[in-house]
Amino acid sequence: MSFLSVFFGFILFFNIALALAIIFLERKDPSSTWAWLMVLLFIPIAGFILYLIFGKRLSSQRIFTWDTKSKLGVKRAVQQQLRAIEENNFDFKHKELVEYKDLYYLHLRNNDALFTQDNSVKIYTDGEKKFNALLEDLEKAEDHIHLLYYIIRHDQLGKRIADVLIKKAGQGVEVRALYDDMGSRGISKKFLNRMRKAGVQVESFFPPKIPKVNLKINYRNHRKLAIIDGTVGYIGGFNIGDEYLGHNKKFGYWRDTHLRISGDAVPNMQTRFILDWNQASRNDIMYEDRYFEAESDGDVGVQIVSSGPDSDWEQIKNGYIKMIMTAKEYVYIQTPYFIPDESLRDALRIAVLSGVDVKIMIPNKPDHPFVYWATLSYIGDLLNAGAVVYIYQHGFLHAKTIVVDGKIASVGTANIDVRSFRLNFEVNAFLYDKGLAERLVEAFHDDVAHSTIMTKKLYAKRSLGIRFKESVSRLLSPIL
Repeated sequence: MSFLSVFFGFILFFNIALALAIIFLERKDPSSTWAWLMVLLFIPIAGFILYLIFGKRLSSQRIFTWDTKSKLGVKRAVQQQLRAIEENNFDFKHKELVEYKDLYYLHLRNNDALFTQDNSVKIYTDGEKKFNALLEDLEKAEDHIHLLYYIIRHDQLGKRIADVLIKKAGQGVEVRALYDDMGSRGISKKFLNRMRKAGVQVESFFPPKIPKVNLKINYRNHRKLAIIDGTVGYIGGFNIGDEYLGHNKKFGYWRDTHLRISGDAVPNMQTRFILDWNQASRNDIMYEDRYFEAESDGDVGVQIVSSGPDSDWEQIKNGYIKMIMTAKEYVYIQTPYFIPDESLRDALRIAVLSGVDVKIMIPNKPDHPFVYWATLSYIGDLLNAGAVVYIYQHGFLHAKTIVVDGKIASVGTANIDVRSFRLNFEVNAFLYDKGLAERLVEAFHDDVAHSTIMTKKLYAKRSLGIRFKESVSRLLSPIL
């Protein structure tokens, strides 16, 4: 028997064994299972390697030190709120939003997402304005700065922020910066070392144990958080890089949504940062009151909700579905990627067929081609049901926003796609405030002026080449 026969027999055996493991042991959802079986069938050797890198589940027991929540008093506060809601003793400041009690409860019970009602929230849809505000707050820092971004680049914006961090570290401010190893893979060691030498603590999330070989590359910390002195927090879609200021010729103007929050939601953002930092760093952040000295100065209801491959539930997706199912008038969605799973597609279809005005806005250009083609394929399903789809033409749309009936909204880092729901570590702010929701509706309408409508007639005119790309991308969408 030749060497090649033995080799290919060996590969065939491993492929069959892996296929059986995927089907009977991994217990993946059917769509993901079929996608991986196709990869193994058509590219048997490379498919095996791809599965080792991209297909293995994470062990939730070894990712985060969950007892940190107990030390921070989160568990106790959650139990108190749960009892108050269950016994109808919870004091809702905005009585007209009591109808969303089930949504509060969903996040509180399953994600330890405390419901706070005394926040002040400012919306940013422009990168220049967002980063000018962030830089101003960083300059004012007196005790600590905590930054977590999926992407940090060592370009002009990255250097501006690094300069401020170095300056504040020199003034005795505790400065920590956490970035995702995959998202920030192009960052230079010289850039990082300059900050570290100046006293800035810098860590990466899921770095490879062996250089250039990272078996956790598929699990990315896509969160964007900035907390200054425990009193001000930023959350949303903007990363740190010049393209987010609209300085990239390929994408042009960068349209995103970000929030600046002050109030009791900030300690919840701080808790999320501490959990992520303590996972990535050997220098754990210990509990100290100074990290949680929020100043309450508003009346906006906010829940900070996290999700990731370590979670028992796809919490942000469940929140999206719950919002959609409560809609009586309209649902407005902005997302750069639209690859919903069956449950979310059903929720949107049912909403449309029930007479709810469902409007979805996506960009007119891809930053990830396969994801873009898969997005186009799923848009057709909702067009047929009666949804209105806008194609944003004024640069690149990267906002992750949902608004329902001008009363509740969600802004954060989670896209409408399988990666965000199952593979990425994400964080969103769920907002309960009519004024804030209405401002997000106004932003949507402003973007409509820079968009075209994708009609069923235009959709039907897609070329055979585009349809083929869509079909392939749709088949692979559960593992993109």
